[in-house]
Amino acid sequence: MSKKEAPSSSWSRRDVLKASSATAAIAGAPMFFSRHAYGADFLNNPADKGSVTLGFNVPQSGAYADEGADELRAYKLAVKHLNGEGDGGMLTTMQPSALKGNGILGKKVEYVTGDTQTKADAARASAKRMIEKDGVVMVTGGSSSSTAIAVQGLCQDAGIIFMAGLTHSNDTTGKDKKANGFRHFFNAYMSGAALAPVLKNAYGTERNAYHLTADYTWGWTQEASIQASTEALGWNTAEKVKTPVGAGDFSQYITPILNSGADTLILNHYGKDMINSLTQSIQFGLRDKQVNGKDFVIVVPLYSRLMAQGAGDNVKGIFGSTNWHWSLQDAGSQAFVKSFGSEYGQPPSQAAHTCYVQTLLYADACERAGTFEPCQVVKALEGHKFDGMGNGATEYRAEDHQCFKDVLVVKGKDNPSSQFDLLEVVEVTPRAQVEYAPDHEMFAGGDLGSCNNGA
Repeated sequence: MSKKEAPSSSWSRRDVLKASSATAAIAGAPMFFSRHAYGADFLNNPADKGSVTLGFNVPQSGAYADEGADELRAYKLAVKHLNGEGDGGMLTTMQPSALKGNGILGKKVEYVTGDTQTKADAARASAKRMIEKDGVVMVTGGSSSSTAIAVQGLCQDAGIIFMAGLTHSNDTTGKDKKANGFRHFFNAYMSGAALAPVLKNAYGTERNAYHLTADYTWGWTQEASIQASTEALGWNTAEKVKTPVGAGDFSQYITPILNSGADTLILNHYGKDMINSLTQSIQFGLRDKQVNGKDFVIVVPLYSRLMAQGAGDNVKGIFGSTNWHWSLQDAGSQAFVKSFGSEYGQPPSQAAHTCYVQTLLYADACERAGTFEPCQVVKALEGHKFDGMGNGATEYRAEDHQCFKDVLVVKGKDNPSSQFDLLEVVEVTPRAQVEYAPDHEMFAGGDLGSCNNGA
């Protein structure tokens, strides 16, 4: 990770006038991008270099740092495989594939990293440095939808492809979607659609639910999605309370639940926030309560193996959804688990999986397009159908750049066999059950716009 500060973006008046007269095409772009686009057919064209640089922008600090660490492991493994090192991982299972294991378009893959700090402003600053100073052709990463949306907008303005990492808000491919941005990860609507039938079978149609919700774009859309899906079952929503990201102590939010009449707690939290709020809820005795003649239950709409590991025994019996799980037996998943395990001595998380896959998908699109030019890469990704990477047959829908694939419903195991074997897959929800129209009300208001080459 580079420790140098980004160079100053201030210009002399003569420089500004010179650039302005050179091309009208970049007049609307932020000035710090314009000087790199000047005289180039697309921003950061690596044509005269023997290598190409990717930007891995992940939370290395903050509430989602555990996810970020695993993302970075996966990115480094993807680079290794793209450069023809190691056992190849999913390069051997991806179908169709134009990847050859000799870099991307014959250029060795290099990378730079940044710390989003789980903060939108920090994420933008880090991505700006990567684009302006390091000359990256693609930025990827994020374990928070607020950072992903911020960086996606920045990359759109700059003319750089953004391959979103872990971002689950409906808004990423809804009202905030961009032509230069693509998301492999599933979203909050899909979690609700996958979970509802399982929750109905487990807990019936008469429940009184209390929501604790992370107060930012992901939490808002997760709350709305799970509320809509559970109310469609007949559940009542008793209360919805927003909590700050990184709160640490959730006791002030948990205490009111005890006398609320709610018999179900839905934790729209992620990362360390979910670990803390779940652990503290159980310490307060919620799971031992009986309300309305029913055993009190807790639901975690978005789960991960890392969160389960952090919460330990507290996850037993608790339902949630996940994008992918290392126990899947398809060839692609097992190839990735084998490679990751050999490299790091532990199974990968869903965050690691989606980041690894996004890197390969970008590289493959460049190979198929025969260029790093962003607008040609966009064309190669739009409507692309692929398999062999976990989750079954997958499609990058052209209308919104959202991937559609099977979604997993998981539950905390009662008798785990190891510190990694904490979740069991109880339902593989078919893609058809979680699909929606591009103009669905939860995704309305955005405009994909046109791709931007940055030149």
